[in-house]
Amino acid sequence: MNKITLIASLFFCCGLAHSQIVINEIDTDTPGTDDKEFIELKSATPNFALDAYVVVFYNGDTVSSTGLKSYYAIDLDGFSTDANGIFLLGNALVSPVPALYTSNSTLQNGPDAVAIYLGSASNFPHLTPATATNLVDAVAYGTAATPPTALMGLLNITVYTNENVNSLGTSQSVQRKNDGTYEVKTPTPGANNDGSGIQFNGITISVPANTYNEGDNFNITFTTQNPVTADLAFTFSLNNGTFVSSDYSGNLNVLIPSGSTSFTTNILLVDDTVDDTDELAKIKFGALPTGFIRLNDNIEIRVIDNDFTTAPWGTPLNPTYGIVASTQPAGYYDSLEGKSGNELRMAIRAIVSNPATVHAQNYGDIEFMLKQADQNPLNSNEVWLMYVEQGRAKYKYQQTASNVGSWNREHIFPQSRGGFADGTSSQADGIDIWNATGPDDIAAGHADGHHIRAEDGPENTRRSNKDYGLDDYVGPALGTAGSWHGDVARSLFYMACRFTLLDVVNGNPPDNTMYQMGDLATLLSWNQADPSDDFEMNRNNIIYTWQFNRNPFIDHPDLADYIWGVHVGEPWFSNLKTQEFAGLAVAVYPNPAKDQVTISGLDHGKMEIYSISGMKLQENDFTGDTAIELHLPTGVYLAKISSQNQSTTKKLILK
Repeated sequence: MNKITLIASLFFCCGLAHSQIVINEIDTDTPGTDDKEFIELKSATPNFALDAYVVVFYNGDTVSSTGLKSYYAIDLDGFSTDANGIFLLGNALVSPVPALYTSNSTLQNGPDAVAIYLGSASNFPHLTPATATNLVDAVAYGTAATPPTALMGLLNITVYTNENVNSLGTSQSVQRKNDGTYEVKTPTPGANNDGSGIQFNGITISVPANTYNEGDNFNITFTTQNPVTADLAFTFSLNNGTFVSSDYSGNLNVLIPSGSTSFTTNILLVDDTVDDTDELAKIKFGALPTGFIRLNDNIEIRVIDNDFTTAPWGTPLNPTYGIVASTQPAGYYDSLEGKSGNELRMAIRAIVSNPATVHAQNYGDIEFMLKQADQNPLNSNEVWLMYVEQGRAKYKYQQTASNVGSWNREHIFPQSRGGFADGTSSQADGIDIWNATGPDDIAAGHADGHHIRAEDGPENTRRSNKDYGLDDYVGPALGTAGSWHGDVARSLFYMACRFTLLDVVNGNPPDNTMYQMGDLATLLSWNQADPSDDFEMNRNNIIYTWQFNRNPFIDHPDLADYIWGVHVGEPWFSNLKTQEFAGLAVAVYPNPAKDQVTISGLDHGKMEIYSISGMKLQENDFTGDTAIELHLPTGVYLAKISSQNQSTTKKLILK
């Protein structure tokens, strides 16, 4: 007999009905950024153990492939209801504090359903079809009048409740009445919906600010709703991850005297010489005496570390070349030798989509992948934002619906056009948890790090799902040096090889075109004008440790021209580029330059200056060491030097 069947049998033998635990209140549509969502359960008896129960959330859509399936499941093992029979799970900002947290904006507004089962979250992996097996209770809800009829049928639900029935969806919740029906009114998290039961004295943590530098000190105040009738003593902690007791000093014991409502203590943040990265302290309650509840908890204090490290290579804005070596295994690209055109493309696909070796991660893991792969070479506590060409603190990763001042995950091949929107779970499970994948597994594109970059939130929104090129997206409104042009080109070339459905095409297809991205001609010119640098190579190496595949167009940028460009139809050999440039040793200095550069190392030749978008701006012949005047504005350019049927390209920066 398996565990679930055994538990169900024991419940039956003991005469306990499924109604022992029910869904008591649901609030999924909250003001602003959906950071106060919650689900409340209620047991018929107080302090009821919730072991072997699981809460599962279902999408009620009947059109998309994710409809009528689960999108989130959470175990209740180790938890129990309180003295009023209440159990609360929800976002960290819900007050009183939930016994179990969910991430912000996790719960969909519906029309959807939430259900309680006997079982565990492992029985309901992402996109599990809705089922009534081992079902304890289920509620259909939403913010629209139309119910999820198909989902309700699968879960044996007969009544649907519209949270927005009073046109107050963001300020009201769906609540169970004592007769088992549901109504919509002002939320009552953590309390009986009818106002009965034990009334707890709530305690609040407050601090003057949420960001401090090492060496600063700050006060923490604990305040009760009502004066305490006897001395109230408890402890709190600040430790969180790498932020430990050696990082601060101060009194962690709270004593609110009888008749009082507050206590204040001071904390000093230690300024050491160790690069701990920017750390997150959390002010957390210890155990509270009976009769008290937490109105907030886990208050985050960001501690800015001034001991960051730098890398020996440059940012994309000031690139370096040849410092970071490729970590490709020996023979990784051997199967490409001598192939051309579409055969070459298919050979690349066989490598980067090999189901025997390639790992598919989930979207939640991308945050942590980017914190490694997109780390700013100038500051280890920052990520480099591609389009806006600047660093931003890693801790400013977007956590709410507001993206101002934060960074988030930019899909270079847009989710809506790639057909992989919401294709993987948003709950990170780490580098060691992955799925096998292949070229037809389009859902894996949702979390493929080779085309997802750290980006400024508003700029990500501004780019939307546009194509790249002069007829569509060319970067921020105020303009940039274009240090990201080659990066996006090589990412799209990779995606067109990695997945069977995807392609890059000429022109500017409509921004809702599925499975295609333009403009191929622009992308090919960007690939040449902005060659892969050390930042991109380091990124390729790191993503390889997660996904066990590489972007071939970073390791060998010229591959693109043999599939789509000027060398289509010609066989590709990995040593072609070495042979083409053999013996051409040329120096261009100073670089960065001001109004002239000197060409040195060649008897004679020609230098052509191109814009970062591939437009030729200047051409000069030279003989021997030659100083060439530059009549160009400040910016980043490409200098192509040709001599004796050979050529090489160098990035040129004008100050």
